[in-house]
Amino acid sequence: MDDTTQAPLESAQEHLVSLPARLEAILYLKGRSMTLGELAEIAGVSRDAVELGLITLMADYAHRDTALEIRQEGQRYSLQLRDGLGDLVQNLLPVDLSTAALRTLATIALKKRILQSDLVELRGSGAYDHIKELLAQNFIERKRQSEGRSYWLSLSEKFHRTFSIKTDELQPRRAPVVEPEPEPPSDGEWEQAA
Repeated sequence: MDDTTQAPLESAQEHLVSLPARLEAILYLKGRSMTLGELAEIAGVSRDAVELGLITLMADYAHRDTALEIRQEGQRYSLQLRDGLGDLVQNLLPVDLSTAALRTLATIALKKRILQSDLVELRGSGAYDHIKELLAQNFIERKRQSEGRSYWLSLSEKFHRTFSIKTDELQPRRAPVVEPEPEPPSDGEWEQAA
């Protein structure tokens, strides 16, 4: 498939998900407050469309009983826990990690192995601090790329012990390998066997 046919397909697939849902995903993955311009650039839509999408998303959160909310601070928007839930989260977390570092860790866990440069592109420059925090607490391992300047990031054994997740639970399910049945002997082979 050439580049001219792939771009419309990707664009069509993106629009299967509503703009408010895409904005929610962007805010979740970035884990930081963002301007309308930043959101518009990533979502590939106008600032006006982002503003309408955020209003829809904020109204949706306001009418649901949920722990999350879209918070506006000046000209920036973020997806955060509602006020009053911070203590609950700290009591439930098995480790002392910030929410942003946990999101970065979740991204690494979903990818299983990711280049540090790709992670920073997904999560923003704050990911460098999250990586330091995760390395300091031994939740991830970092190995220099054999060719290139970045590092490979992967989950450590401590991650699996702490979160009680086995490595095979993170692996994508694969169809069982079915070996082909041997072909029946030809007429000539039957005669030789007899």
